[in-house]
Amino acid sequence: MKRTKTAIVGASGYTGMELLRTLLTHPGVELTAVTSRAEAGRRLDEVFPRFAKASAATLKFSQPDPDLIAASGAEVAFLALPHGVAAEIARALLDRGLKVIDLSADFRLRSAAVYEEFYGHPHPAPDLLDKAVYGLPEIRSAEIKSASLIASPGCYPTSIILPLLPLLRENLIDHSTIVANSMSGVSGAGRKAELPFLFCECNESARAYSVPKHRHLSEIEQELSIAAGGDVTISFLPHLIPVNSGIATTTTAKLRDGIAPERVGAALEAAYSDAAFVRLLGRGKPADTKMVTRTNFIDIGWETDPRTGRVILMSAEDNLGKGAGGQAVQSFNIMAGLDECTGLGTW
Repeated sequence: MKRTKTAIVGASGYTGMELLRTLLTHPGVELTAVTSRAEAGRRLDEVFPRFAKASAATLKFSQPDPDLIAASGAEVAFLALPHGVAAEIARALLDRGLKVIDLSADFRLRSAAVYEEFYGHPHPAPDLLDKAVYGLPEIRSAEIKSASLIASPGCYPTSIILPLLPLLRENLIDHSTIVANSMSGVSGAGRKAELPFLFCECNESARAYSVPKHRHLSEIEQELSIAAGGDVTISFLPHLIPVNSGIATTTTAKLRDGIAPERVGAALEAAYSDAAFVRLLGRGKPADTKMVTRTNFIDIGWETDPRTGRVILMSAEDNLGKGAGGQAVQSFNIMAGLDECTGLGTW
């Protein structure tokens, strides 16, 4: 198997760690560069002793210098950087002939104006938006295969978009009635020391946040609107829960008049029966984060409520796996012409 020379830019955060965990043993990857401003000059196994026996354990973190990354021979770069920072490096790496898989929000939106509305500053590279492919492998595999810039989806959006898309495409629900409630582990906030995310603040506690306009709402509505063929506006209520990782999402919407409940299950089966990392649990079976953490799976169950006429979609994923690093590697596999499961294991 050909090994693609690969860089991880921003490899010391939680998402970067997940990328390291996956790519260090990936048979199609040769890791040639890892960057971190905070850890520059230190060896990989010094910063993360858990990787001490890895083949690239002695690789040293460098500054995120595009010339250094290109000089390493890297052909593909994963960007695990904050929004607003990733775009500048993405452009520099694209100019140097690398392919880029960006895990920030910088290229997920098609509209620079929507980006500015939700992220509070002008888009740093609006001319690249048309070049980027929204990297949801179950939906855009063909586009991912030929892309040079992939915008890997956010964790919350993945858990909401995948269950809803088949129902919107088949016009089974009234999209004006969609409400999504999500609960995420604390790692979703990133690897940083901030008061709201300290152990004593999060442990034995659950709370909503960023209501009513979380930043991920922008890409959720964009992708749902594409599927529905018209503007979709939803209510999205994210919550922080005291677990390290995992997202559980419950999404409800009104079934259209005359739609038999069985059509929900049929639509999901038609969309995902052959999807390697979507596990359909069936009717009346809630998804459980314990069953998906440390994997690249998303589990989806569903039910209907005859009292309210609503469908209830229940999904679970690992916010660092299918919601971030794992999904990005899945896209890499497609780009590289590999089986999309390569290096991602199963259970």
